[in-house]
Amino acid sequence: MAEFNWITALLGGMLIGVSATILLAFNGRIAGISGIVNGAIRFATGEGWRWIFIVGMLAGGALYEYLLAPQPTPISSFTPWAIILGGFLVGFGTRMGSGCTSGHGVCGLGRLSPRSLVAVLTFLTTGIATVFVIRHVLLL
Repeated sequence: MAEFNWITALLGGMLIGVSATILLAFNGRIAGISGIVNGAIRFATGEGWRWIFIVGMLAGGALYEYLLAPQPTPISSFTPWAIILGGFLVGFGTRMGSGCTSGHGVCGLGRLSPRSLVAVLTFLTTGIATVFVIRHVLLL
């Protein structure tokens, strides 16, 4: 497991907060990734900013991983089918929950939204329970 570095975590969190604030202040939009991706794949006119946002996220992650990270990110031990299934389940859950952790957690909690607080508590509880079952019950 990679060693935790609180400086990069703090800087990353600050960048996420600043980017979410800028998007809200200048575009009037919430930086919820599931909503941004959903709008991008609909190819609506005047929504090109969504693709720029997605490319920027991917480029930022690649820039950090290949140029700035002190060590490479560990490779997952999960099989590709499990990762794909997990991705579909997350996508389904974000549609069912009317948003994702970035929309509810970063933007919703910052706006003191009670709905977002319930969503984030649900996300965290479900995540903790899932990890417990996978690691301690199924022993994967």
